[in-house]
Amino acid sequence: MSDRKRAATKTRTAKTGLSVSRYFTRAGVSPFASVEWSKRTSRITNQDGSTVFEMKDAEIPAPWSQVAADIMVSKYFRKAGVPLVADDGAPLIDESGQPVLGPERSARQVIHRLAGCWRHWGEEHGYFATSEDAQVFYDELAYMLVNQMAAPNSPQWFNTGLNWAYGITGPAQGHYYADPATGEVRESADAYTHPQPHACFIQSIADDLVGEGGIMDLWVREARLFKYGSGTGTNFSSLRGEGEPLSGGGSSSGLMSFLRVGDRAAGAIKSGGTTRRAAKMVCLDVDHPDIEHFVTWKADEEKKVQALIAAGYPADFNGEAYQTVSGQNANNSVRITNAFLDAVAKDDDWNLIRRTDGSVHKTVKARELWKSVAEAAWDCADPGVQYDTTINEWHTCPASGRINASNPCSEYMFLDNTACNLASLNLLKFVDTETGEIDIEAYRHAVRLWTIVLEISVLMAQFPSKEIARHSYDFRTLGLGYANIGTVLMLRGLPYDSDEARAFTSAMTAIMTGESYATSAEMARGLGPFAGYESNREHMLRVIRNHSRAANDADTAEYEGLSVPPIGLNAELAPDDLVAAARTAWDNALSLGEKYGYRNAQTTLLAPTGTIGLLMDCDTTGVEPDFALVKFKKLAGGGYFKIANQSIEPALKN
Repeated sequence: MSDRKRAATKTRTAKTGLSVSRYFTRAGVSPFASVEWSKRTSRITNQDGSTVFEMKDAEIPAPWSQVAADIMVSKYFRKAGVPLVADDGAPLIDESGQPVLGPERSARQVIHRLAGCWRHWGEEHGYFATSEDAQVFYDELAYMLVNQMAAPNSPQWFNTGLNWAYGITGPAQGHYYADPATGEVRESADAYTHPQPHACFIQSIADDLVGEGGIMDLWVREARLFKYGSGTGTNFSSLRGEGEPLSGGGSSSGLMSFLRVGDRAAGAIKSGGTTRRAAKMVCLDVDHPDIEHFVTWKADEEKKVQALIAAGYPADFNGEAYQTVSGQNANNSVRITNAFLDAVAKDDDWNLIRRTDGSVHKTVKARELWKSVAEAAWDCADPGVQYDTTINEWHTCPASGRINASNPCSEYMFLDNTACNLASLNLLKFVDTETGEIDIEAYRHAVRLWTIVLEISVLMAQFPSKEIARHSYDFRTLGLGYANIGTVLMLRGLPYDSDEARAFTSAMTAIMTGESYATSAEMARGLGPFAGYESNREHMLRVIRNHSRAANDADTAEYEGLSVPPIGLNAELAPDDLVAAARTAWDNALSLGEKYGYRNAQTTLLAPTGTIGLLMDCDTTGVEPDFALVKFKKLAGGGYFKIANQSIEPALKN
């Protein structure tokens, strides 16, 4: 990496657009020439040997593993509607003079339609200082994708560039987009001119059965997201509890009856029409009248599964035992407040509050409810907990509303009716595997470019409702993260659960987030801050200052507006060059933000990187350790992958 480091030039920003420097590529040299290419057969089978999917002669970079090739071919190749070409590149024409259509057959095609589409939208709307900067942007991104250095979330691979590259449209599906020039929200004319690149959505729900924004409307909006490969989360605490009165007389059947309907709807839809499950999060406040039933819902259903398995039904998730019971198509989370935790600590009573009139529905012992949460999570891993008070104390836009819920994997938390598109950097690609040294300049460069990618993706996107299109335009939340930190720690000889590992990971995360916010401020300089910035300016700068204090390991008394101060970056245990880079990044993020504001209300998170982690041949996922050296991944549509950790030998050497 030293040659690239010497060749890197300092980035700069023009008022009318961004300048982009080369780090990984050379002018006039195709990024696709950076690797050898090979023809592969991709075959997904069941354990009994039966074939679920097969494609022969798919073109894949030679260094990619077979698992990565299978992910690309089976999940991300467009299976129809692509103009086919001959070996010499000439388009194939049928007897009537029409193009012959078929599936994508090369990773080149997929990577080109993504990077090319991002370049097109960015260049069209003034994101680059010159056309040369736009070309550099394309080359650098294509290089990183080909070399498994980074990957966007799955909906980008499913949807982005299908119209730009192939002219695919498809009938409108009830989506909306914000006109980039005017901000006016309009209904989409087709399915792909504005793609759906966002993976993570948070949607509101009203206590209304069939009205707009109500219960049955949410299932329709969720279906739009699942169809195109995205996931969604909602806080259902606005719905009245079982037995509460209805306006037309009678009493409510309660929250749980409607959650079962939503669970079945999600289970019927494969995400993106592929072997990927629909992703769904259900949140509930800890004072909801039905919280006790919600907490034990999945654990009770698991007991039914165990009985069915004992009776001879298959035990795998796709089998009839799990298909028979409810609650299996969502992650559940309880929103925990500091007030509740105080009641647990003091062994106090806790009131459950009726949604119709705010009166006390029932009083329980806080410790008993907390114990029930812990026991249910031990039984079946659900529900999780989300610390509502802490989440809202780090909220960049509280003047616009509180944070009530998250996306399905809980990495994205923001206002209701907003969306986030994700990308993850493969940290192993920025490490010298012999010495463990981090190429900090390469890492910073990648963070900057992928922050721009995600911002452009907001620009071009369509959304499942008017409200989400409006809020996504106004707040422009992004989700840049990383994968493979567990492998990097292994290669550096650091135990995952150690102070040294935490310090190293803190530094890497601080660099990424600080650089990303600095890039967001850089974009705000030329393109303006997000529409909701001015009303939230002081709140957001307070959050950025708190981040900067954490990077500098400030005294706890210096933090603003936090009831629980964070643990700062340990400069004694983290490498000196990473500590310096982290602190510089946050200094820049704060100083630039104070001058120009920020283009995005949020820029980073840490996603679990399940599918794209396999695409990048990561041995570990997002921020997690490896849980087994050999793993079997079952696919929702049938078939499985056998995944072996490839980093054992160099890790043992170190």
